[in-house]
Amino acid sequence: MSDSQLSIIGSEEWCSFEGLKIPAIKARIDSGAKTSSIQATHIKKFNKGKNSWVSFEINPVQDNLSITIECQAPLTGTRVVKSSSGIAEKRYAVKAAITLGTETFDIELTLANRDGMDFRMLLGREAMRNRFLVDPSKRYLKGAISDEKLFSMYSYLMHKKSGLKIGLLATDKNLYSNKRIIEAGEARGHEMHFYNIQQCYMRLDTNTPEVRYRGGTILEDLDAIIPRIRPSMTFYGCALLRQFKSIGTYCLNTDTAITQSRDKLFSSQLFSANNIDIPITGFAKSPLDTKDLISMVGGAPLVIKLLQSAQGKGVVSAETNKAAESVINAFKSLQANILVQEFIKEAAGKDLRCFVVNGKVVASIERTAPKGEFRSNIHMGGTAKKVKITAQERKLAIKAAKILNLAVAGVDIIRSNKGPLLLEVNSSPGLEGIENATGIDIANEMIMAIEKKLKYSLTSTLEN
Repeated sequence: MSDSQLSIIGSEEWCSFEGLKIPAIKARIDSGAKTSSIQATHIKKFNKGKNSWVSFEINPVQDNLSITIECQAPLTGTRVVKSSSGIAEKRYAVKAAITLGTETFDIELTLANRDGMDFRMLLGREAMRNRFLVDPSKRYLKGAISDEKLFSMYSYLMHKKSGLKIGLLATDKNLYSNKRIIEAGEARGHEMHFYNIQQCYMRLDTNTPEVRYRGGTILEDLDAIIPRIRPSMTFYGCALLRQFKSIGTYCLNTDTAITQSRDKLFSSQLFSANNIDIPITGFAKSPLDTKDLISMVGGAPLVIKLLQSAQGKGVVSAETNKAAESVINAFKSLQANILVQEFIKEAAGKDLRCFVVNGKVVASIERTAPKGEFRSNIHMGGTAKKVKITAQERKLAIKAAKILNLAVAGVDIIRSNKGPLLLEVNSSPGLEGIENATGIDIANEMIMAIEKKLKYSLTSTLEN
């Protein structure tokens, strides 16, 4: 068939798979990719007679994990697919009949977790050969599907659950924040479960990855996980989040976002690269550089922070250059990684804590350090009061959380003569101090953020 006889399609098109019971799924048309792929989780190989089959689950609507379709298809083999980052990945491949516009034909699909992608499906050039030409400037040349129509197609699946099944991943069930989150979720009609990080374990397997809990319970039907990971459990907690992600569970904060937020040097570099004002900060390895390091940040008084510290722990101040030099060299002798940061005297022991949920500041407080202390953390004796932040401070808090890709964040800001400066971003911020000071139900805001992400409301329309 000549090019002039081929059908023209856009860069995005709606298609369907009758055999897989998928009435509509939006596909990215990519002639640069050889193979086609579709989003799939809980992939399991099994035998049907003498033939190999594979079962899997598909969430056909982007950003709506509450809609799940269980599929089965004959296994055609495995394919090694290289991602855009150059990483080779082994995937199962199945054959399925696709309908695109008025044409129905068989294609090979590789099964992949595309939760991090913008589209649940990718149509590659092998499927388009001798059938279509792509006009990258156009979309939906084979027909668009409205929100209302998409909702009607999948409405039968949205009545399966009366509430979401949400897991809280932490270490202490009795902490104020954890109890409040459980209460808020139950109040909104959801099934809430507490899981101790230390009692979770994983099965790493290409075909059947699992997260198990004490007694061998397989955690495979959770809609979402709320991570509340203390600093000492960062490594294992984030490993668990990666595993939950691999089985299709939505995580309110991702492992990558939490890991980045816990590394003060890395996050400071990200902020600096994205034009976010922070106190002048220095980092060095050799003790020979200590004096210049101190002068580089403006000299004493200054603040010295352990890179992996949190909640004000591992943070000290030095009033003189000599004291600063002694503290820095002491830390270095222990092979500890530290940051040296200018001291903002005019802040007078005060800072702001802005609680950000899904790109919105839902509450803000001003914290004041106790007499003789420069750290304003409430659990260390600081006091808090509700405060009205400026538009500039609000913008700074939202941008900082966005840079780290945190859906929930406690953003600490200090007011200086140069304007608001970002101190740090906490990926597991406590609720007690800010809820008591503001009267705002932040735990409820977190649950609502999950509902919004999973399109939980039965009456709402689905987004394109």
